[in-house]
Amino acid sequence: MYVARILYPVKVLGPGNRIGIWVSGCNHRCKGCSNPELWKQEERYKITKEKFRELVLSISSKFKIDGFTLTGGDPFFDLESLEQILSVIYSLSDEILVYTGYTIEKLQKDEKCSKILSKIAVLIDGPYIEDKNENVFLRGSSNQKILILNDKYRDKYENYISSGYNQIQNFVSKSGFISVGIHNKGYESTIDESLNIHSITTS
Repeated sequence: MYVARILYPVKVLGPGNRIGIWVSGCNHRCKGCSNPELWKQEERYKITKEKFRELVLSISSKFKIDGFTLTGGDPFFDLESLEQILSVIYSLSDEILVYTGYTIEKLQKDEKCSKILSKIAVLIDGPYIEDKNENVFLRGSSNQKILILNDKYRDKYENYISSGYNQIQNFVSKSGFISVGIHNKGYESTIDESLNIHSITTS
């Protein structure tokens, strides 16, 4: 499987303190994508199921996990990897939110995808369209839909969605920082301007 990032606690892509999982591999190539570096399944992101399980358990054994958020890349780009990820995390929490550039209508036409959907609590579907980036909660663009697939979480998510607003959360990594959340259109320019003010350059 190809997993680029595992972050905790992610607080801005679903309710509570979540484990965020970023896979690599995506063929949508959306203009303005916030993670274009994850379009390609590079070897540096390759990980065994056993190592992935070890990393996830090292977090869940120490901290309370309110759910998982899978994004990327596109989790549905590599169905075999997605099935392996779900087989590890589902036993820890079935409160799994997944972002995908495919529409649910397209996924439901595929038998394998339909089986995977049965293990997902919430799906946010559809390609990112930069011209429709209107700061809608939890979604990059207004064409995307929040689909509650597990009724057990319907009240929780309806309450969360009705009172929520987009926020950005920054994580420090060995190579710099990772900005997590739903970004406004043109966020790259805003970041560059902020860095310039503090005389910070990027390479």
